[in-house]
Amino acid sequence: METKSPVGHNQLAAVRDVREWRRYLHSIPGLAFDVGEAAAFVADKLRSFGCDTVEGGVGRSGVVATIRGKGEQGHPVIGLRADMDGLPIHEQTGADYASKYPGHMHACGHDGHTAMLLGAARHLAANRDFNGIVVLIFQPAEEDGGGAQAMIDDGLIERYKIERIYGMHNMPELPVGEFAIRSGVVMAAVSDFTITVRGRGGHAARPHKAVDPLVAAATLLLNLQSIVSRNIDPLDEVVVSVTTIHGGSTYNVIPEDVILTGTCRTLRSGLDDIVRDRILNICRGTGIATSSDISLEYRNTCIPTFNHPEDTDISVRAARRVSYSGHVNQDIDPKMGAEDFAYMLNVIPGSYIFLGNGDSYPLHHPRYDFNDEALPCGINYWINLVHEVAGSHQGASPARS
Repeated sequence: METKSPVGHNQLAAVRDVREWRRYLHSIPGLAFDVGEAAAFVADKLRSFGCDTVEGGVGRSGVVATIRGKGEQGHPVIGLRADMDGLPIHEQTGADYASKYPGHMHACGHDGHTAMLLGAARHLAANRDFNGIVVLIFQPAEEDGGGAQAMIDDGLIERYKIERIYGMHNMPELPVGEFAIRSGVVMAAVSDFTITVRGRGGHAARPHKAVDPLVAAATLLLNLQSIVSRNIDPLDEVVVSVTTIHGGSTYNVIPEDVILTGTCRTLRSGLDDIVRDRILNICRGTGIATSSDISLEYRNTCIPTFNHPEDTDISVRAARRVSYSGHVNQDIDPKMGAEDFAYMLNVIPGSYIFLGNGDSYPLHHPRYDFNDEALPCGINYWINLVHEVAGSHQGASPARS
């Protein structure tokens, strides 16, 4: 049964507070684990809300807080996670709250994610009308990866006895106030690679006296594109992209070496091994054909994000209660992007849902900005999710800012 509470002046005022928090966080982006300003702001707010515990420095720079509900015995300990870090991008939004730090930007909406979880924390701490314990997790280093595992290695799951865990991310092009999710693999596994081509430098007017690594690199670039089209089942989803090429310094010199970097994305177990082996064989063959020395460094950087079926259903029910349109896409196509939250879902069950950001610039674009119209929907999703998991009968209804 759907239960909604009235939307009054106090709730709208609360949303305005969250909008101000979001914009302040937007102005102070930190990269990877260097999120000290945001972490201090988050911890200060959590203490002011009256959370039962607030701990900083978890996983180097993460923040974790707990809120105890009205009944704990026999009820779950629920983890809610938001990410805090930004990206190494020079902001071009022109907003009056734009980044204070040139070359650093919240271009993925982590400022909005953090603000929404803070808004939910304030409501949950003030009302405590749920069963069990809520653990609020503010994670560093999602973009570069490593933040989730650092928090896990620091005892996050065991120390707080978390039994189920949930995450949320905004999605441009999905209408504001709508949600999207799927059971099973929802985001890809990622591997990064670096290929170093070593030739023999020389004068550009005497190429026959050199071994040109640029020719070998160009051959590699083209041949790598055959992996997906000729070595992978057409029904499988795999991406192999070369994203940088570095070599040479002037017009009349054949360089000694060229370095290529790129990424591989897969959705099914075993496909990454096929891609790695094919890249290695292409490197070996190209090296022989071009008389160059080619080495490969291949690194697995993220596992697939897997939504557990029961928790996906719970998330759908919570999202339906607060969606502005009442619509939740339960069978979204898997995304070839990756999510560091996958490591938390690999330890305990949970789910990861997308919240509409409307007609905005895409993620990681210098003109992207989180849509403040989505804030109340995200806040209320977290509140209703807690009630769905904990078996309480009081939730929150959507309010627009």
